[in-house]
Amino acid sequence: QVQLVESGGGLVQPGGSLRLSCAASRSIFGRYVMGWYRQAPGKQRELVATITSGGTTTYTTYADSGKGRFTISRDNAKNTVYLQMNSLKAEDTAVYYCNARDQLVVTSPPYWGQGTQVTVSS
Repeated sequence: QVQLVESGGGLVQPGGSLRLSCAASRSIFGRYVMGWYRQAPGKQRELVATITSGGTTTYTTYADSGKGRFTISRDNAKNTVYLQMNSLKAEDTAVYYCNARDQLVVTSPPYWGQGTQVTVSS
């Protein structure tokens, strides 16, 4: 029901910043919980952050690894979710995936983008 396309990854030096974008093919407002996950080689995919797509307030969650450094946000008019990453570390190197969970049809499997590579290196 929704396609997700990530962009914004690349090579950055330690301490630098990147902003990732996730563009959805349809409106996500009020129906989907959006999230960012990452997966490093040889490791399991792990949660980075989530954000609600509707309601009167925005609710976000963060994994401990990104607290104080990462910020998830959304632009409902553009059907886009962002992940601002500051003070990047080498251990942040991973493929970052966008995720959408349907809160209306709860039996629907989650949607995933193809990922964007983030490499933090000197």
